[in-house]
Amino acid sequence: MKTYKIIAFFSFVVLTFFSCQSNTYEDISPKNVVNPTYLANIKPIVQANCLSCHSQSGTGQYPNMETYSEFREACANGDVICRIEGTSCGEIMPQGGNLPQSSINLIKLWKNQGFVN
Repeated sequence: MKTYKIIAFFSFVVLTFFSCQSNTYEDISPKNVVNPTYLANIKPIVQANCLSCHSQSGTGQYPNMETYSEFREACANGDVICRIEGTSCGEIMPQGGNLPQSSINLIKLWKNQGFVN
């Protein structure tokens, strides 16, 4: 019985140790995307970083960015890209801290390629 407890304990320790990992934004950000689309590449970034404030279910801050057309409009006519880059156009977004550079580059590429849905 004592051997069983020791084996169970060590199995638990080993499984716990190997199941833990840490990913940074850069680790999970899309890499080498040449033709980004809103649905595949941009929407996940917006959902993870913008909608907690810029949606009706969030804090309702202007502009609303819940849909493709709303986010496209905010990028085309607003200062979204300037804010996420942290240049001199107001408070940096998102409020929790900078987006990874790869996400910023992806949004800029999406804009430059004509906001493909």
